[in-house]
Amino acid sequence: MESRHATILCLLFAGLVLVFIFNQTSYGSIPLFVFQSSQYCNPSTQSNTRNYTDALESALSEVSMANKTVIIAIVNKAYVEGDKPMLDLFLDGFWLGEDTRGLISHLLLVAVDQTSFERCRFLHLHCYKLEADDHANFEAEKLYMSQEFIKMMWRRTLFLKDLLKRGYSFVFTDIDVMWLRNPFPRLNSFNESMDLQISADKFNGDQWSESNPINTGFYMVRSNNRTISLFEKWYDRKNNSTGVKEQDVLDSMMHEGVFRELGLSVKFLDTLYFSGFCEVSKDFKAVTTIHANCCRTISAKVADLTAVIHDWKKFEILSNSSQTSSLKWTNHVNCQGSWKDFNVTLG
Repeated sequence: MESRHATILCLLFAGLVLVFIFNQTSYGSIPLFVFQSSQYCNPSTQSNTRNYTDALESALSEVSMANKTVIIAIVNKAYVEGDKPMLDLFLDGFWLGEDTRGLISHLLLVAVDQTSFERCRFLHLHCYKLEADDHANFEAEKLYMSQEFIKMMWRRTLFLKDLLKRGYSFVFTDIDVMWLRNPFPRLNSFNESMDLQISADKFNGDQWSESNPINTGFYMVRSNNRTISLFEKWYDRKNNSTGVKEQDVLDSMMHEGVFRELGLSVKFLDTLYFSGFCEVSKDFKAVTTIHANCCRTISAKVADLTAVIHDWKKFEILSNSSQTSSLKWTNHVNCQGSWKDFNVTLG
């Protein structure tokens, strides 16, 4: 009898526990002991490397297009804070642009610190937390050509190399690039012979010319053996390129003939469509992206990109009239002023 009573009591207790768990999970929280019990039920714990792999693969598969292409942007704390954060402006472009809203579902925001990761999750975007490889602090604003800026650019290159090795093609975009139109019709996204399509600070009129000064703030790469080799050779130069940003290293490799040695098919994007502050597109009806390049500080970028948004709204209002021909972009006075007292020669 005592054994029978004990069994009944255990069953009642188990039922109460299940009811409690059901009520808790209905409101989005799970008690701590549930995680503890699941840990004991599965004694084969995964390594940190496996967890990293699983988390990244899961994030990539969620945003991937049918042809395993993803859109990648990297954010840190400096890009998500302030009265009007840079990230918010970046998302405004997708909201206000032509045929761009649906592209958000293919965008993976890679956060390099906890604050930007939490902000990304709060906005219900696709997010991935990238850990620094050498305990570097990537939270604060990294001024152009500072040591921390250069270090963060190389960490970005290493991460993107990993994506290619996993078989994912990608469009990489800086957060300070406004997507005003869907760029994929302008990119040879389904042309498997096209390895790399990269933006230029200034366009010389020839989309195949290696004389175009490249800009790694916006480019599309197809995953294959040639591009993987390129990124491996590129990153291998990191330790012998002290004080040189990754973009300049890639530019040097191009002029050394590395692109041709690897048999790469490379297209340089016309600034008429893929514009920037270095060379502004004059055609509102053609411009696809606008990059706040040739600009040193986040505050200057935010101010001048806000003006871009206002100019774009004016164009949208007048788009069905003949008045669009007289529209001009607002001068990027804040970015021009950001170079004051900074001794650097722009390429």
